Amino acid sequence: MFVSLIDDALLKKSARVHFIGVGGSGMFPIVQILKSEGHIISGSDNNETDTTAFEREIGVTVCLGQSAENIKGADLIVYSAAIMPDNPELIAAKESPIPAAERSTVLGLLSARYENAVCVSGTHGKTTASSMITQILLDGDFDPTVVIGGKLPALHGSGRAGKSGIMVVEACEFVDTFLKLSPAVAVILNIDEDHLDYFKNLRNIQKSFRKFAGLASKAVILNGDDKNTLETIEGLDKEKITFGFGAHNDYYPQNIEILSRQGASRTSFEVWRRGEFLFEAKLRIPGRHNILNALAAAAAAIYVGASPEQVRQGLYNFTGAKRRFEVLGKVNGFTVADDYAHHPAELEVTLKAALTMGYNKIWAVFQPFTFSRTAILLDDFARVLRLADKVLLTQIMGSREKNTYGIYSSDLAEKIPGALVFDSFEQIRDYALENAGEGDLLITMGCGDIYKAAKLILAEGQHFY
Repeated sequence: MFVSLIDDALLKKSARVHFIGVGGSGMFPIVQILKSEGHIISGSDNNETDTTAFEREIGVTVCLGQSAENIKGADLIVYSAAIMPDNPELIAAKESPIPAAERSTVLGLLSARYENAVCVSGTHGKTTASSMITQILLDGDFDPTVVIGGKLPALHGSGRAGKSGIMVVEACEFVDTFLKLSPAVAVILNIDEDHLDYFKNLRNIQKSFRKFAGLASKAVILNGDDKNTLETIEGLDKEKITFGFGAHNDYYPQNIEILSRQGASRTSFEVWRRGEFLFEAKLRIPGRHNILNALAAAAAAIYVGASPEQVRQGLYNFTGAKRRFEVLGKVNGFTVADDYAHHPAELEVTLKAALTMGYNKIWAVFQPFTFSRTAILLDDFARVLRLADKVLLTQIMGSREKNTYGIYSSDLAEKIPGALVFDSFEQIRDYALENAGEGDLLITMGCGDIYKAAKLILAEGQHFY
């Protein structure tokens, strides 16, 4: 028997919960929440990481390697979507009477327990905006529960278990996962074409976002400058709060000043709400797009009780989430950074931000992710990567897909003058160390494991100082 549909009552009475893939960034916050509620937590993973080490510190039993034996004694099994069907624990779960649920189902049940669940959606910017809201609420002593998709320095991880009625959740649209959530406040940062292997077209993406917005019990906070978002929520009978650059929005900026120099960027702007000046915001992260993320964060935080002064302070204290234009170090005179960007729109705003920061040359080291995205958006990828002075590509990381598209990184390289394709991170390291110049910026980009190339460059190049 394999029970995949569970309710909150079953979750609450499950004394021991076992997580398959317990070290995953999406699992970690759920582990923290359930542990804080008194559940006995066990789990398994293939690798020892900082996350599994921390989980052990808080009393989680972590098994390295996955075996059918690990699920014995569990009252509930939670698995992530990344777990393959041939996983021995998942197979054992399917053959056992123990109820099992995918992590998004459990997250959805947890979100319904919070009076103010702020669920942040959008094709781009979810992690940054969610992290900004988190920073504001943490600094303001609101004690939120948090589940985000990236690591935030203030959390030392990707989530936390708080004791207030506020929850901040990064709401991912892939395979309609966000439709399992119970938002009080639904935030929509933007809507763009992505995950077309699942959605097929923009219209289907908009249908899903409209359903998500319709789940909000209190309000929808949305990008009032984004055409796709406005079309999506047109006629929706919900309280709507807009943000954007235009003064027609509820929240908008005035007197924007961006000061960039090599290795640093400072942005200041006034935040206005419906004709009323609220505060002057100062951001220490690069990119004009982050003004929009900050406005969304301000609107959401104020809605759940933060004061304008608390928002101002939280935004100033925010120094970025991990893998979001994260400067890792300097070697051989050039700077190495890393970014999660894996969609053309994300690559574009990242590279445009880099171009304002006074570097001699911009090196884009990109790992295409999934064959479908690369094939469907090939020309867009080529267009935005041409913003860089030099482009280095890895082979496509197929992830969950097989290459039925007949697409290769060489097809992308052909559209970008001077682009090179490498088969290993070691080759990228060697080429970069030999050719990148003093005052250059090399930024690795992609949602796979391309960050390893950045770390290799820094590790190997240390002795060149």
